[in-house]
Amino acid sequence: MIKIAKVFIVDDDVNIVFLFEQFLVVEGHEIVAKAFNGEEAIEIFKNFQVKPDLVLMDQRMPTKNGIETTKEILSMNPETKIIFISADYSIKNEAFEIGAIDFIEKPIDLSTLSAIINKHV
Repeated sequence: MIKIAKVFIVDDDVNIVFLFEQFLVVEGHEIVAKAFNGEEAIEIFKNFQVKPDLVLMDQRMPTKNGIETTKEILSMNPETKIIFISADYSIKNEAFEIGAIDFIEKPIDLSTLSAIINKHV
């Protein structure tokens, strides 16, 4: 059974954000926000009245990378579930050390994304 998640997408690639958004909506999830860099993600996160169930986090972004952004988000709300989706496999261990709950390497298979989201909701 698919569980519905409120998802916050953070990635500087507009096409990836659009793809994830379209796919996840079809899967029945709700996209609560999108950010295209780390600073924007932190500002949006601060203003959430209801925090998202999951954050999909890219690593390589302008202004703040995914590791820095994740640290700040988790300092505001340690319960936040952050899934890294990155081509930068070298940061996988660090992502887990700072509190990410999962790591998906780009290029991504959408069925893998669906399975991982359902695992954590």
